[in-house]
Amino acid sequence: MTRVKICGIRDKTHALAAVEAGADFIGLVFAPSQRQVSPAKACEIASAVKNGSNTTKVVGVFVNAPSSQVNELADFCALDWVQLSGDESWEYCREVVKPIIKAIRVGQQSPEELYAELSTEGKLLPPQRFITLLDSRVEGKYGGTGESFNWNLAQQVAERFPVIIAGGLDPRNVAKLIERVRPWGVDVSSGVETGEVKDIAKIRTFIEEVRKLDERRQAAT
Repeated sequence: MTRVKICGIRDKTHALAAVEAGADFIGLVFAPSQRQVSPAKACEIASAVKNGSNTTKVVGVFVNAPSSQVNELADFCALDWVQLSGDESWEYCREVVKPIIKAIRVGQQSPEELYAELSTEGKLLPPQRFITLLDSRVEGKYGGTGESFNWNLAQQVAERFPVIIAGGLDPRNVAKLIERVRPWGVDVSSGVETGEVKDIAKIRTFIEEVRKLDERRQAAT
């Protein structure tokens, strides 16, 4: 089954809609951005998610924050996972207590360069508390760009490593991405928004498209 992460959630209504639709992860952005939430709001949303689901995990998204601050907020807001979307080193990752989603921004790297980077993390972090997210490299931004990257490269990496794919996904193209790349998971933020606000209908359709493809693939095996 392809895991689905709905990122950039800013209120309980959209969080619970995503839970009801079957999201595996809800992403709350703590880094400065248009989707940033306060610790108090994050706690409120995380509590609502946990009351509404035993399976949906809450992810806090951070960018170049001190590891002590990440650990403190993860504990305070009862986060299940921490996503590191900045320039954090693999050594930094070892200071984070919660399981980690580590974002790697993909630009002009070759498959071999990405293989080498992902092999390094495999030596430093236990696989049960770590997953890699591949996102588009856009100068001056650390995610939520709405821009895709080379799916051929993503496919080559996904054949060797479990990865979440982000960048430019929406309800219209997510099934094509999964069929082509076969990733561990997919991540969407701006692709399920209308006017920079989460759109419940788009959230539901995005998850439905993923699940329908999963069912077709399962039936074919």
